[in-house]
Amino acid sequence: MPLSVLMATGTMLIDLDAIISNWLSLDAMSDCETAAVVKASAYGLGAVRVANALAETGARKFFVAVAEEGLELRGNLGPGPEIYVLSGLLENDLNMMRDLYLTPVINSVEQMIRHAEAMQDHPFGLQFDTGMNRLGLEPVEWQALRDVLSEQNPAIVMSHLACADEPGHEMNEKQLRLFREMAYGLQAPLSLSNTGGILLGPEYHFDLTRPGIGVYGGAPFADALPVVELHLPVIQCRTVHSGETIGYGNSYTASRDIRVAAVSAGYADGIFRSLGQNAELFADGHACPIAGRISMDIICVDISELSEDPDSMQFMGSMQGIDLLADHAGTIGYELLTSLGSRYVRQYIGA
Repeated sequence: MPLSVLMATGTMLIDLDAIISNWLSLDAMSDCETAAVVKASAYGLGAVRVANALAETGARKFFVAVAEEGLELRGNLGPGPEIYVLSGLLENDLNMMRDLYLTPVINSVEQMIRHAEAMQDHPFGLQFDTGMNRLGLEPVEWQALRDVLSEQNPAIVMSHLACADEPGHEMNEKQLRLFREMAYGLQAPLSLSNTGGILLGPEYHFDLTRPGIGVYGGAPFADALPVVELHLPVIQCRTVHSGETIGYGNSYTASRDIRVAAVSAGYADGIFRSLGQNAELFADGHACPIAGRISMDIICVDISELSEDPDSMQFMGSMQGIDLLADHAGTIGYELLTSLGSRYVRQYIGA
């Protein structure tokens, strides 16, 4: 991937062609329509550029978490694509939903009443709680409202899988069974599958799938192309002598004379402190260990094995992807991607 002149902040290279390829691969796994989940600024990669690329590829339905994300998206996608707001219909969102023609996904009786009183002719979706106990109408609530709501032709009826990244988990079949029961007889399009649900097979696909993390190169989509490279500038190099310490808490003591690069990034940029014991940075294909604690803005790296001091180092890419880094940090790829900070320069290639 090409890299511009480095500044004092890191550079994220985001491969739009890889995003498109991942979406098309997931789309090809089902016979139904495929949407795109672009909430949290497309998992930290930039919702506008990502959604535009996917819209040009054929995506016509997009999912965001809150109405404010829909505002940004509608201004760039124009009036055609459908934009669903997963948080539903909150009191302060009424004008935005109406003016921007966003589709709230109704999660509660309260939201349904609000829709009926203020936006009765406006399209809406319904979310069922099939066991995740997060958002959605519970079975007893749906039973009470079913006759009224089913006549209003919701634009979509959906639920969300809690354990789709574990194919053998009993929760998957339990939620599938309950979703079928709750949706029985409805004429609206049905949607259950996220990335993991797509991989579970056709019985989970229904009328619309909603891939998210797999589009951005993450597990459980093992065949996903990597999407992000993260390059960090080196702002100073020094020799640290045997017995000297590095960083906060004197947590690292040099056992020999080493060359150390101070790299401009830290936990303020989404590089978790817990990565310090396991992650590496790369220069010219060589892996270099982190020396000492990751601080707010600086990472110290042992570059003794390099033939010369580097101008920049790669933290994320083909040699160290999001899922490996997430494992090192004791978290998941979702958290790692969405934590990457605003200080990075985001450059897009392809598409």
